[in-house]
Amino acid sequence: MGLPAEKLSIDQFMAWENLQGIRHEFYRGEVFAMVGARRVHGLVTGNLFAAFKTHLKGSRCRAFVEAMKLQVAGNAIFYPDVFVTCDERDLKTDMVFMRPLLLVEVLSESTQAYDRGLKFTAYRQIETLREYLLVDPDHRRVELFRRNDRGNFELIDQTGDTHLVLDSVALRLPMAEVFDGVEDGGADSDEAAG
Repeated sequence: MGLPAEKLSIDQFMAWENLQGIRHEFYRGEVFAMVGARRVHGLVTGNLFAAFKTHLKGSRCRAFVEAMKLQVAGNAIFYPDVFVTCDERDLKTDMVFMRPLLLVEVLSESTQAYDRGLKFTAYRQIETLREYLLVDPDHRRVELFRRNDRGNFELIDQTGDTHLVLDSVALRLPMAEVFDGVEDGGADSDEAAG
């Protein structure tokens, strides 16, 4: 089934999207089809999820990866690449999360404007959100936006640092682990072995 021709309510979108074979994001009545991810995207996403899962073991917080819906206010549904929540209501939900502490988007050329713009604008509405991490595997850029005491998000550029430092989950992770499996230079290599 194609994309809906008319603007939908969030409830209409949820009913429609749950019947689809591919994922879609929703913002203010508009529907956006999700595209497939590249290998480096999957590597970095997996590396971060694995690190968060191990680090959070035994705590009241949990990490989730790509296929989980995040509702922002009453007008948006997104699929963050990785997120962490410590909220009891989120930890009991089957499908829709609403109160993340940390959100991660792994960038590509086709998604970075969307992740930096519309998504970040929406994400800033989430009261529980403390950090928003953007990782560009092609250029090995790591940009962290951390909410300050005034409620504003400040950029902490960790590009070139030896460790990724996330205060929201008290984690100091070697950058080598973030980019494990990603060749120097970041871009996918199609070279055959030999």
